[in-house]
Amino acid sequence: MQVDFYQLSRDPVDQVLPAIAGRILGMGARLLVVAQEPERLERISQGLWAGPPESFLAHGRTGEGGEAHQPILLSGQCVALNGAAHIALADGIWREEALDFERAFYFFDADTIDGARSSWRALSKADGVEPRFWRQEGRKWVQGP
Repeated sequence: MQVDFYQLSRDPVDQVLPAIAGRILGMGARLLVVAQEPERLERISQGLWAGPPESFLAHGRTGEGGEAHQPILLSGQCVALNGAAHIALADGIWREEALDFERAFYFFDADTIDGARSSWRALSKADGVEPRFWRQEGRKWVQGP
């Protein structure tokens, strides 16, 4: 399983996540987005609505009904009620349940970097896990150490 670590330095997660979500949907896959704070999920939801009508990313939240039909599901827990194989941890907190997915996207910033470092050390030693690191350089994402 692949875990992509995204260090947010320029843009917040609600501006970065829609591009990744769009690529996942473009592959015909589904995504579960997890964050503890309802306010963060609301900002992510607004980010998924933003842009021209052809770029709208259909999504819903747990507790609103119809979860199984949502291509992108926003939740406070790592339970893929929409059958997602991909998970985005959008609040800088690693959850071991993410290892049950095919691919995890782990977004962290300066406030959560210590937890990300600990998670990187642990996951880089775990069998069957391929961690990759991404950082922002201007408007581009660059893979590297």
